[in-house]
Amino acid sequence: MRRRGFSTLPHQKEEMIFMSTIRRNEELCWRYYSLRRHTKKQEVGPVLLEAKLVLEDFPSVQMPFEWLVQLVPPLKTRAFSISSSHSAHPNQVHLTVSVVSWTTPYNRKRTGLCSSWLAVLDPQKRVLIPAWFQKGSLPSPSPSLPLILVGPGTGCAPFRGFVEERALQSRSGSTAPILFFFGCRNEENDFLYRDFWLFHSQKGGVLSEEKGGGFFAAFSRDQQQKVYVQHKMREQSFKIWNLLTEGAAVYVAGSANKMPSDVLLAFEEIVSKEGGVPKEAAVRWLRALEKAGKYHVEAWS
Repeated sequence: MRRRGFSTLPHQKEEMIFMSTIRRNEELCWRYYSLRRHTKKQEVGPVLLEAKLVLEDFPSVQMPFEWLVQLVPPLKTRAFSISSSHSAHPNQVHLTVSVVSWTTPYNRKRTGLCSSWLAVLDPQKRVLIPAWFQKGSLPSPSPSLPLILVGPGTGCAPFRGFVEERALQSRSGSTAPILFFFGCRNEENDFLYRDFWLFHSQKGGVLSEEKGGGFFAAFSRDQQQKVYVQHKMREQSFKIWNLLTEGAAVYVAGSANKMPSDVLLAFEEIVSKEGGVPKEAAVRWLRALEKAGKYHVEAWS
C-alpha cells in the first residue's frame, strides 16, 4: 500500500503498514475492515479499499490528485431505453430513470451516481449531457402487428413509445390490438405514467378492450400476498392465447433478475393450458415464436 508514504501522522502510517502486510489476503483484509468499520464488502465495491475507505480512515494522507485519478476507475456509460415516439416528439428524447437510493444493512445511505445527478437538474436551465444513440434490441412493430407487452417498473419505458406511436397511427388507419402488463410495488407511489396508460385504455384507445386490447397492472405490495405481472398474465390467459393465435409478437422489458424467466414460464403455462398441449410442446411453440422474431426481451441489471 504505497499511500502510506503520504501519511503525515506516525500512528496512521503504522496502521497502513500493517494493512499492507495483510493486503494480499483478501479475506483477512475484509475481516479487518468489517471489525474496524462495521461494513460489508458488497456495500463498498471492488476499488473502495484502494481509495475511499483509506482516505476516510486516514485523513492525514495527503495524496496528489494525479495519484487519486489513477486509483478511481472511469465512470461507465449508462444505457436507457427511449420512452417516447419520434413521431409524437420529433425534437425530443424522453427517458424513464428510476432514482436509485438504498440503505445498507449497516444503515449507510447509498445513492445512484447518475440517477441522483439527473434528479437534481433544473429543467429550466440548459445542461449539456453527452449522449449516444444506438439501435435497441426491441424492433419497432408495424401497425398491423398485434402486441403483448410486459414491462414492470421502468421496463414500461420502451412501451410508452410504442403506445404513443400506435395512437398516432390509429388516427389515419386501423391498427392491431395491444395487451400491456405493467407492474410496480405500490399504486400510490410507483405507478409510472398512470394517466397516460389509463387515457389510452379508455373507450377507443389503443389499449382499450373495445380495440381488442387491455391494460393490466400488478401492484406487488398493496396487499398481503404479492402480485406480479405473471399473475395478471395468468388471469388473462384466454386473451393472451387468442392474440398469440392471431400472430401477436411478445415484448418483455425490465429487470434481468427473475422477471424474464418468470414471464416466460407464465407464457409456457398459458400456451399449454389454452392450447391443450403438453408443457414440452408449449416450450417448443415459444421457441419457434422466438426464432420467428416474435419474442423479444430487453433486460438490464
